[in-house]
Formats: sequence, structure tokens, C-alpha cells
Amino acid sequence: MKNKLLTCVFGIAVFFFIITFSISLPIYCRFFYYLHINALNLPASTGYDYATIKTAYDQVLNFLTLPGFEFGTGVLSYTEAGKAHFVDCKSLFNLNLAVLIASSVIIATLLVLKKKKLFVPCKPFKMGVSFISAVSIFAVFAIIAILVALDFNSAFITFHHIFFPGKDNWQFSYADEIIKILPQTFFLNCAILIGASIFIISLAIIIYQLKKRTKRQDNSK
Repeated sequence: MKNKLLTCVFGIAVFFFIITFSISLPIYCRFFYYLHINALNLPASTGYDYATIKTAYDQVLNFLTLPGFEFGTGVLSYTEAGKAHFVDCKSLFNLNLAVLIASSVIIATLLVLKKKKLFVPCKPFKMGVSFISAVSIFAVFAIIAILVALDFNSAFITFHHIFFPGKDNWQFSYADEIIKILPQTFFLNCAILIGASIFIISLAIIIYQLKKRTKRQDNSK
């Protein structure tokens, strides 16, 4: 018998997996930032050499992504307000990782149950539920991508107002030297990487499900 509840759980897990996995790419793939150091000519524009910039970034990322690390920015100075913003970021990063792990476990578990024929998913519109999830997220992020492309600066500000309500420490001050090595172009490229990952994964699922449906129709003839 088909299980509607577990089918919904599977669809939601796929939806959140695509989002959290894509967000994790610029966070955990540090080389993505390293590529920007020379590409954006940060040593010349900031006055810090490559090693100083890389060390500062690594110390911040160690604090944000690894347990047991104190906050630090290498030899660059920071304010308590600036540090507080990174503490807020750490909470969001941990939440993203928790959702990524949870969704991965749910997807893997239900796929195993499906293989053992202990879980029979429903097929809304005669398509796999992952197709519905992929189409939904594709549509949502297509709209977001258009808005970001039209005015990234406004989108950047809106993002911070949504995820850091009532706070303005994300704007930093000149005493927070770390912000000098984190130009807006880098964050724009992070957004592009996240969006590209979401679109590629979603599109791959959509194409796979459409081909699977076509194959079933051909076999039934």
C-alpha cells in the first residue's frame, strides 16, 4: 500500500536537501574563497598579503564550521559587535548543517525501505514525489534569482533583515578589518554558486523523472 505520509516526508526532505546542500558549497569548499583572493586583487586593494588574508578567513571559517574553535581573524582587528554577527552566522550555519544531515538520513532511509519494498511512495500527477520537490524549488529560486539579478544590493540587505532581525551589526565598522577581505562581489559569487547548484540538481531530478516516466509508458505499450 502506498504511504502518503512518508511520501510527503520524502518530498520535503528532498526539497530541503537541495537547498542546504547548495548553501553548504561556498561554506565548506574553502578553495572557492581562495580563488577570489587574487582574482579580486584583494592583496592590492586591502594592503594585506595572500597569507594574511587566507589565515584570517580560515580562522573565521574554523569558528563558523568546526566545534571547539574560538573566534579569531588572524592579525586583523575586530569589534565585539562584529564578533557578535559571526556568532549569529554560526547558529545559521549549524542549522543548515543539521537540516542537511537530517534530510540526507531521511532520504537514504526511505530509499532503503523502498528498495526492500517496505515503503511504496505515491506518484502525484504520475510522477515521483522528488519531481514535485524539484519543480517547486526550481520555480521558487528562479524568482529569487531574477530579483537578485535585478538589484543584488537590495537583495543583500533584505536577506540580512530577514535572517538577522532587529540587528545592524552585519554592516560592520571600519574597525572590523575582516570585512575588507570579504567584498560584496564574493557574496554575489556565493549566491551564484548556490543558485547554480540548486538549478543543476533540480533540473537533473526533473530530467531523470521525465525519462523514467517515458520509459514506463513505452514499456506499458
